[in-house]
Amino acid sequence: MGVSDWRPTCTLDVLQQRAVAAAAVRHFFAERDVLEVQTPVLSQGTGTDPALDPLITRMGSTTWYLQTSPEFHLKRLLAAGAPDIYRFGPVFRAEEAGRQHNPEFTMLEWYRLGVELDQLMDEVAALVDTLLGSAEYRRVAYADLVEREFGVGPDAVAARLNAALDAGGVETSPELAASDAATLMELAFATACARLEPGRVFVTEYPANQAALARTEVLAGREVARRFELIIDGLEIANGYDELCDAQLLARRAAADRVQRRRESRPSPELDKHLLAAQRHGLPPCAGVAVGFDRLLMLMLGVDDIGDVMPFSAANA
Repeated sequence: MGVSDWRPTCTLDVLQQRAVAAAAVRHFFAERDVLEVQTPVLSQGTGTDPALDPLITRMGSTTWYLQTSPEFHLKRLLAAGAPDIYRFGPVFRAEEAGRQHNPEFTMLEWYRLGVELDQLMDEVAALVDTLLGSAEYRRVAYADLVEREFGVGPDAVAARLNAALDAGGVETSPELAASDAATLMELAFATACARLEPGRVFVTEYPANQAALARTEVLAGREVARRFELIIDGLEIANGYDELCDAQLLARRAAADRVQRRRESRPSPELDKHLLAAQRHGLPPCAGVAVGFDRLLMLMLGVDDIGDVMPFSAANA
């Protein structure tokens, strides 16, 4: 007896539209002299970001990771002297499949040498306009977004955040309510993003404890990360950084990530030694951004399930 769900997840018409959109992306970067490169999907190194878990496999006695992003390999190319580059292809994350998530998805990631974050946001907007049509973009600071929705500032303690979330109609489990202030602030932010009125919004000035691999700066007496996210109609589309080039700081942040991961009883891989060596050699000043291509297609085609824009989603892969 045959398997009943052998057919593609998306329609053949969507498959054609997906191909047209992919061609438009490549034309966009060809016009701007940004070089397309291929990077490994499988690597012996991976990131330490507490927010991401890689898919893991083994060959013999060696542990391999399916990459959550092409970031490390792209930065190694930049450190070796590559010009502005982009990579357009599959990435993998160990998370449950849902209407907005699939363990394998298509990421577009690119890096510009010597540009400011404002310039990169403008380029992201130009790419989005190419696929979705022109529209206005708003910019709002992370702290302003959370304060507008919940009435709390970025330095609120856990008890104050719990009270604000409760007053704002956000139900939390006992385990989540007992979380630290940083975790509760991330919940408040995610909720505020989901409640944004329809439109295209760049969120900027993230808390320094969410810098990941971005540089930080002090604004109005508060340290913030030089990073942004683009939210369109409540859906996270892009995540961009003014990239951290300091190898020593990279190592310290990775060590802190690993402490947090062990505290949460999660795998705690070592920092990718090749990335660290590349940054010690010298990563040039650059800004980079990752865009979820499948989510852009969801907006372009007006669908609310990521499986509707994929040839085969996790459900029938």
